[in-house]
Amino acid sequence: MGAVQLESVAAQHAHAKLNVDSLPQGPSLFDGNDTARIDGSKSDEYERFEKGLMQYGCAHYRRRCRIRAPCCNEIFDCRHCHNESKNSIKIDTPRRHELPRHELQQQVICSLCGTEQEVRQICINCGVCMGKYFCEVCKLFDDDVSKQQYHCHACGICRIGGRENFFHCSKCGCCYSKVLKNSHACVEGAMHHDCPICFEYLFESRNDVSVLPCGHTIHEKCLKEMKEHCQFACPLCSKSVCDMSKAWERLDAELATLSNSFDDKVVRILCNDCGAVSEVQFHLIAHKCHSCKSYNTRQI
Repeated sequence: MGAVQLESVAAQHAHAKLNVDSLPQGPSLFDGNDTARIDGSKSDEYERFEKGLMQYGCAHYRRRCRIRAPCCNEIFDCRHCHNESKNSIKIDTPRRHELPRHELQQQVICSLCGTEQEVRQICINCGVCMGKYFCEVCKLFDDDVSKQQYHCHACGICRIGGRENFFHCSKCGCCYSKVLKNSHACVEGAMHHDCPICFEYLFESRNDVSVLPCGHTIHEKCLKEMKEHCQFACPLCSKSVCDMSKAWERLDAELATLSNSFDDKVVRILCNDCGAVSEVQFHLIAHKCHSCKSYNTRQI
């Protein structure tokens, strides 16, 4: 859920690019270390272009521009900074609001010279690059290209991790790691819902997301907390979230040592893992599926 090179990737997507196309034309070239030199020294144009690199921004993005929020006409480092400020418990409830990503307006403010201008990668006044990664569609700027950002046309938003490492599943409606390409269970719109634990919208979440064996999705940190509290079933469908075969073997051994006073009572059970219906002897502790040997069952 190889490093991005400092060059245009417009051939992959017309609007998402990591480029230096707006540099003044001349003999300046980029070497393998992304450094421009003319006769062994940096050009004036390149120094201006790189000025303030990684020195500006916020906890969410390192970039050299700020935004003016159209909803409240206030200036913030980014959309997330606005939402954290304006949707906090410190704000009166009637005044709380968020700025959706698709409502960002066409104006940015250069962090170095303060010039307010239409969204573009290079400042029209001082010539600084406001973000080495720049997406015209999402109006996203970021100097930290180690994230390997790319714009997914099918998702409609920018993602991180490198385009070559992900594929877009049209049924699940999201980009998944190529490791899951032929092994994940497809669920219609799997990412287009809230995390079943913390209720954050998963599709636009900045936190890591795990795809469960059943195909449902959940924040990685929420899944970890579940396991720490001995909860190993999907909150949505109750299927096991990991291989429980060793646990079932231990339960077999424990139940074998216990006497059962209900040997003559038979109940019907439904297996949450395989969906099979079985008739088994009633037990106060657990009931085992005859089909897949799972104890993740319920009485029906």
